[in-house]
Amino acid sequence: MTSTSSVSADAVAVPFNAVDDTSLLGHPRGLALLFIVEMWERFSYYGMRALLVLYMVHALGWPDDRADHLYGLYTGAVYLTPLFGGWLADRFIGTRRSLVIGGLIIALGHFVLALPTANTFYLGLILVVVGTGFFKPNVSTMVGQLYRQGDPRRDAGFTIFYMGINLGGFIAPLICGYLGQRVGWHYGFGAAGVGMLLGLTAYLTFRAKYLPGIGATTARAQSVAAGRPASESLTPAEWRRVAALGIVFILVAFFWASYEQAGSSLNLFADRYTDLHLGNSTIPSSWFQSAQPMFVLIFAPIFAGIWRWLSSRNAEPSTAMKMALGLALIGGGYAFMVIGGHLADACTATHPAGGCAVVSPFWLATTYLFTVLGELCVSPVGLSYVTKVAPARLAAFLMGGFFLTNSAGNYFAGRLAGLSVRIPQQQQFYLIFLGMSLVAAVVGFACVPLLKRLTQGYG
Repeated sequence: MTSTSSVSADAVAVPFNAVDDTSLLGHPRGLALLFIVEMWERFSYYGMRALLVLYMVHALGWPDDRADHLYGLYTGAVYLTPLFGGWLADRFIGTRRSLVIGGLIIALGHFVLALPTANTFYLGLILVVVGTGFFKPNVSTMVGQLYRQGDPRRDAGFTIFYMGINLGGFIAPLICGYLGQRVGWHYGFGAAGVGMLLGLTAYLTFRAKYLPGIGATTARAQSVAAGRPASESLTPAEWRRVAALGIVFILVAFFWASYEQAGSSLNLFADRYTDLHLGNSTIPSSWFQSAQPMFVLIFAPIFAGIWRWLSSRNAEPSTAMKMALGLALIGGGYAFMVIGGHLADACTATHPAGGCAVVSPFWLATTYLFTVLGELCVSPVGLSYVTKVAPARLAAFLMGGFFLTNSAGNYFAGRLAGLSVRIPQQQQFYLIFLGMSLVAAVVGFACVPLLKRLTQGYG
């Protein structure tokens, strides 16, 4: 296969200056626009996510297991639909149009959630799920389109892009969480919709200037333009790369099953057991949802610098090695929740009627810190890995497959969070995630040599 036909994530037919531009700290200027667009989309998602379980428990009066189950179904579906949205973009729509369609539907979903009726609650969730399917895989694929195959800036570019995700995730709980818990739940949901509209407006205003040609044609059309029939079967080498992605996807699903306790069991732990006093004030428990994105903003540039420094010395670990390390880190993080859970159990034993919100924020915050250190070894490099390893004709579809790991992990996370009703001892409950993550890490380290052979230099 020629170097032109193997360009990952459809760099074919992209204007030269869009790909080779270095005016943004050595990266294409289009990265800044996609950073802003994704920041506002994630503002909308994480703003609503910070409120969802709390709204179901406090406003709708649902028991924990029912709320956790719906949370798992919703967040799982949010990351399932990108598989279909990516396929439609590859075959028929193109990433540019798909992103706009998705953004409009997401905004509509949040505004429907702002209407205070039971029927609109479910309809709003469905609209956000459908819209995310169109939006999510394509904005990430467009980042990949800004870099040629083998461009050493790619991993660092995705880490910068990932900071946009987490800037939105940091701001969202502070604004939407405050509005939802202190003013009215539906004001928080409405603010999430405003954020999505801001991101979509920025994209439509500046895409012609900063993203010329990016995402304008489908991957299928680009294969034909490159002289390869769109219906041609994948080569054996391409199938091996797809198989490598499949292995990585399974491992990453276990990561998200632990990570996504943030919106369910850890959210309720903050609400019920954690000391929320700050001076003479009491902060909304949803504000803890800003801890993870805050840590990402602090440590993402550090990790990007570490990867560049190691790469310059030909010592950068493979993506597979980074992901296994990420699983080990998140497992270690849950050791702190085991201790925090023990303190909560001791208080509950002496005060069975409740009133045990005395556990230091240190335990929850430190757990969030380690989950983020693991996240930086899994998620941004995983996005980059897909754009490097995926055959060009399946770029957006397999990016959807990467988000399918989030779907499986989120659904599994919701089911596991529901076990807190059957395992009321917090210490025992969080031991599940410590053990599960560490076992997955061991399997991940063992798979590193196999993944290197399957990807043959692409990974």
